[in-house]
Amino acid sequence: MITQTVATTDYHTAGEPFRIVAQPPVPLPGDSVADRRARALASTDAQDLRRLLCSEPRGHADMYGGFIVPPDDDGAHLGVLFWHKDGFSTACGHGTIALGAWAVDTGLVAAPGDGAVDVVVDVPSGRVTARVHRAGGRTVGVDFVNVPSYVLARDLAVPTTRGTASATLTYGGAIYASVDATSLGLVVDPASYADLIAVGREIKQALDADGLAVHPTDPRLSGVYGTILYEDLGTDADGTVRQRNVTVFADGQVDRSPCGSGTCARLAVLADDGRVGVGGPVLEHTSIVGSTFTGAVVGTTRVGDLHAVVPQVTGTAYRTGEHRFVVDPADTLVPGFVLR
Repeated sequence: MITQTVATTDYHTAGEPFRIVAQPPVPLPGDSVADRRARALASTDAQDLRRLLCSEPRGHADMYGGFIVPPDDDGAHLGVLFWHKDGFSTACGHGTIALGAWAVDTGLVAAPGDGAVDVVVDVPSGRVTARVHRAGGRTVGVDFVNVPSYVLARDLAVPTTRGTASATLTYGGAIYASVDATSLGLVVDPASYADLIAVGREIKQALDADGLAVHPTDPRLSGVYGTILYEDLGTDADGTVRQRNVTVFADGQVDRSPCGSGTCARLAVLADDGRVGVGGPVLEHTSIVGSTFTGAVVGTTRVGDLHAVVPQVTGTAYRTGEHRFVVDPADTLVPGFVLR
């Protein structure tokens, strides 16, 4: 069990927490960040540290964070293993935005007082960029440029307790199922929180059981990571698409932000529909708590036989605290507990 002191720096991105462990007190070996994640999944030490920082009383059921690890090569500034209450994820857009702000705040990456600098991060799904914008010596925004994102399957009939859902499977660094919340008689607001979690779990579990969420090149990235329940709020005169969503990921965990990698998945769907594209229009994506990301398509490419977009998500992150967690040897509630 973890006995050392664990130091963290906490941020929030559009309301979603991100707990950064710059010097993890456990070994996280591997030949690449993707390999380190695979080994962490099987590591008692890594899992214990994750549980300690996620679980109550030090965390909560919706905590999120990352362990800083070396990048795959000199082309990136750092690597990261993303984690949540149920394990280690393959991608995290809100976390990448927070990492960009943190890297500049700590001086890990030198930044101008006015202008922008790229923070390049190796994550399990590939190499991503946090473009940090500065004005007057302050960070005023971060663009998260993700891995290519694309649609895997459309119009999948999924039985739920609220009726049959029509789901689209999309890869945005992780595989998401998108479902129109209104088609199930739901709205994306805090009052519907419990119902949204319940149906999000049902959809994820049903699609995982069907074995349809298969990554085309890397089986480590297969499986449904989360369900995006969205409402379409219409299109502005300039073509801007406005949507509100809640992403229910892992086992019922709720993203308070509009979800960074989930926004990339939605951009892939909207590009497939012809509603967004390179040079515009863009997606104004609102979360269940009212925070917003702006999503844009900045390029196109192909992944095997699939048409893909290069998505960019713009948001902001703010530091909320510096923490030094300890474990009392007499504490019987270690690594902790999770209540949903």
